[in-house]
Amino acid sequence: MNKCLLLSLVLLGVYTCFAQPAPARKDARRPNIVYILADDLGYGELGCYGQQRIKTPNIDLLAQNGLRFTQHYTFPVCAPSRYALMTGQHSGRAYIRGNDEWTERGPVWDFKAMEANPFLEGQRPIPDSTRTIAEICQAAGYTTGMVGKWGLGAPFSSGQPNRQGFDYFYGFICQRQDHTYYTGHLWENQDRVALSNKIIDPATRLPDSLDPLNVASYAPYQQQDYTPDFLIRAAKQFIDKNKDKPFFLYYPSPLPHVSLQAPQRWVDIYHAQFGEEQPFLGGSYFPCRYPRATYAAMIATLDEQVGQLIAALKAAGVYDNTIIMFCSDNGPAGNQGVDPVFFNSGGPLPATQGRGKGYLFEGGIREPFIVQWPGKIKPGTTTDHLSANIDMMPTFCALLGIQPPTNIDGISLLPTLLGKPAQQKQHDYLYWEFPEYGGQQAVRRGKWKAIRVNLMKGLVKTALYDLDNDIREEHDLASQHPEIVKQLEAIMLREHRTPEVSTFRIPVLEH
Repeated sequence: MNKCLLLSLVLLGVYTCFAQPAPARKDARRPNIVYILADDLGYGELGCYGQQRIKTPNIDLLAQNGLRFTQHYTFPVCAPSRYALMTGQHSGRAYIRGNDEWTERGPVWDFKAMEANPFLEGQRPIPDSTRTIAEICQAAGYTTGMVGKWGLGAPFSSGQPNRQGFDYFYGFICQRQDHTYYTGHLWENQDRVALSNKIIDPATRLPDSLDPLNVASYAPYQQQDYTPDFLIRAAKQFIDKNKDKPFFLYYPSPLPHVSLQAPQRWVDIYHAQFGEEQPFLGGSYFPCRYPRATYAAMIATLDEQVGQLIAALKAAGVYDNTIIMFCSDNGPAGNQGVDPVFFNSGGPLPATQGRGKGYLFEGGIREPFIVQWPGKIKPGTTTDHLSANIDMMPTFCALLGIQPPTNIDGISLLPTLLGKPAQQKQHDYLYWEFPEYGGQQAVRRGKWKAIRVNLMKGLVKTALYDLDNDIREEHDLASQHPEIVKQLEAIMLREHRTPEVSTFRIPVLEH
C-alpha cells in the first residue's frame, strides 16, 4: 500500500475515533475549563498554523470549532512561562524568572540520587503567598486538577501543587525528571507512584562499540512504562470523577520536549513517510535512531491525547459546557536531535538555535493559542489581538465573575472570546526580561519590538524591529527611529524590579 495512503488511513481512524458527537446533557452551571499546555512546541508545528509534515487533526479540530490567536505570547523557557501563566505577572515583577534548579540542596542533576532522595527533586518553590489561577478557581467552588509537568516547586515545599490550589495532582513535580519519558516514578498528590523503568541518566551518548545505524543499539532508551500513557489516563479519570460539578483541569503535557522517545507505532508511520535519516547519537539527552520521525511521533502523540481528552469530555456529558484552551510554554528546541528547519517549526518565524527556545525573539515566545467553547465562541475564527499567557488569570476571573488580583499585568480576553472586539481592552505593551541565555530584555508595543541581548556582558544596545513588515526580525531599525527606541527603553526601565532571588538578577539593570 502507498505509504502516504497508509498514513492518511491511520490518522483518519484516530480522528474519527475522537470526533463522535457528545451525548445530550442539560447543564446550566458554570463552564468547566481545560487548559492544555504543550512543552517546547513551535508556532508552526500544528496543521492549523501551517505545518505540512506532521498531522495534528484533533488540535486542528479545536481551531476549526473555535478561535485561533496569531499574536499570543509566552516566555522562552519552562518554569518562568508556567509562573506567568499561573499568576498573571510578567517577568519584570515575577518571583520566578528563569529555570532555577535549587542546586544548593546537593546533586540535583544525578538521576539515581534523585530517585533515592525525593528532596533533590523539583525547582525553586514559589512562596505560600503566591496566588495562582488554581486557587482562584478553588475559591470559586471549582474542583481543581493538574496532570503533567509542574516545575514551580519541590516535593514537600510551599511550591508543591497541592499547596498552590490543586485538589488533585498527578505527574512530574520536577522538570529535570521528565528529561526522560521512562522515569522511575511519577507523583500523585504528595506520594510517589513507582513505574517499571530502569534509571538511566538522559545525558548519555551511544557507546562507540555499538552500530549507530542498527535500531537494536537504541533499545535501552525505550522501556516499559511510557509516562504520557499514565498522564492521559489520570486526566480522563479526573474528568469522569468530577463530571457532576464544575472543574478546572490543567494538563501541561511534557510533549514534545526532548528526550526523543515516542510510541513505536507512531515512529513507524513517520519513518515510512520521511525515509532513512541520520541518527542522533546523544549528548544532554538520549540517543535516537530516527530523530525526525520520533519528534513527529511525539507531536502526533500529543495530538492523539487531545483527542482522548475531547472524547472523555463527551463521554462524561460535559463537552458542551467546557472551555478548552491549547497553548505551549515556549518555542521549539533547536538542538539535541530536534530539527526545526526540516519541520519549519516556527512557521513564518525563525526558530533555529538562537532564535527559538531560550530567546526573546518571536520564535521563542510567540505560540499557538486556541480556545474552543461550544455555543459561545464562533467556530473557525481567527484573531490578531495582542495577548499573552499573563492574560489567563484575569480571563479566568472574568469567566468566574470575580475580581482579579490587583498585582497582575494581564488583561481579560473574554470579550475577544465572545466575539466582542469593541469591548476588548488592549495591552499598551508587553514586557519580558530573562537572566539566562546571556541575559535579555524585550518590549512589544504595537508593531514595534525592542530587544536587548548579552546583558550579562554589560551590553545594553537595543535593537528595534517593525513586526508588521519584518516578522522575522532581520532588519534592525534602531538607528532610523531613535525616538521609538527611547520610548521602549523607558518601558524597560520602568517595568524592571530587582528580583527577590539573586539568581535572577541581571547586574546591568540594577540601579
